[in-house]
Amino acid sequence: MNTSDILIITIVVLAIIIFVLYRMNRKAMGQMIQAQDFIDANRTTVQIFVIDKKREKPSASNLPKAVYEQLPKRAKMQKSNLVRAKVGPQIVTLMCDKPVFDIMPVKKNVKVDLAGMYIVGITGMNLENKKKKTFMEKIAASANRTMEKEAKKAKEKAKK
Repeated sequence: MNTSDILIITIVVLAIIIFVLYRMNRKAMGQMIQAQDFIDANRTTVQIFVIDKKREKPSASNLPKAVYEQLPKRAKMQKSNLVRAKVGPQIVTLMCDKPVFDIMPVKKNVKVDLAGMYIVGITGMNLENKKKKTFMEKIAASANRTMEKEAKKAKEKAKK
């Protein structure tokens, strides 16, 4: 075999792999668009009391049996953002996105957009400064506050 034969075989194999990945991506995009349309059609605003929130694998004990059986195998294996909440008189476990999970307050009443058992978003709440900050973000915020105080003191000193 020549190096040109090996090169041609490699190019053909790479072309096949790229084609397969392209087709899988198109299928996944179609499913994602269909799921988003379903979420938008079934969205309702409800007030809930958040009892607890955890990031854990779904199981038959923390989700209703019918919902757990319908989950894809991949979803059963990976950790999800689960929120235990009181919706009306019932205590249920709801699922949500990571951005919503990060700003969801615990032990408080919150108005949320629900689509079945899925929390789409939070409404009627000031979401600024609710996200958990990293250590570096906290240090930067503290430094900014200190610099603002020093600038204010300098202005007052200049006026006198």
